[in-house]
Amino acid sequence: MFGFLDGSDIGAQGEQSIELETTGSYGHRRGHFTAIEQEIEYESVPTQFFAYELSAHGMLHSVSGVEGVANNHSASFSGLSGKFSYLILGRGPESPIGLTVSAEPEWARIDDVDGTRTADFSTEFRIAADTELIANRLYAAVNIAYEPGVAKGVHDATWEHSSGLTLGTGLAYRITPTVTVGGAVEYDRAYDGLTFQTFDGHALYVGPTLMINFTPKILLAAAFSAQVWGHAVGDSRALDLTNFERYRSNLKLEFEF
Repeated sequence: MFGFLDGSDIGAQGEQSIELETTGSYGHRRGHFTAIEQEIEYESVPTQFFAYELSAHGMLHSVSGVEGVANNHSASFSGLSGKFSYLILGRGPESPIGLTVSAEPEWARIDDVDGTRTADFSTEFRIAADTELIANRLYAAVNIAYEPGVAKGVHDATWEHSSGLTLGTGLAYRITPTVTVGGAVEYDRAYDGLTFQTFDGHALYVGPTLMINFTPKILLAAAFSAQVWGHAVGDSRALDLTNFERYRSNLKLEFEF
């Protein structure tokens, strides 16, 4: 329900689901930039404290006239990922706060910006906490994420090392038993080096979220965010459109069984 952010809930023990997730990135410096990532995910909750996801990814790029990026119009299978979540605290009568930690390793064979062939290995480590501010109505979440990675183009001789830091918070309000609306703020920082050695730039995103439960086992979640503030090192222009995109969108359709 928090869009690009995670809540602490990992699902009920024994629950399984298939999820279709579409993530869009739009706008870099000048020209036209669109990158659409399509994932199909299998999710399972084998115990009340542990859940995992296994995903296959495809990427579509439409890039023309973007500063520093070659024109590219392509679509291909782009990689595989997994996500492993552990519930430390379940939100309920004994604890007003829910707390979950997760690790999400990913192998990518397509660069998410220029669409060229690459070998990219990364893992996102995330802490997600949430609470119920008004019973069954208003919820709040806070996320902290760290993502180190290594990547090498098919014609490159050396590996590039990078890392990212994300801080985010969101609110979600259930306006009917099946419809929840909200908003989220996310602050991202980009670095060279696996442990924040060289600062490259930062960006602040703001946008709305929506979740609709069509049935107890079918739900749709959507989110959109826009970069409203940022700066790339070595570039005096407003916003960081070197390390980050101008707009983001996310759409999830989940079928539980």
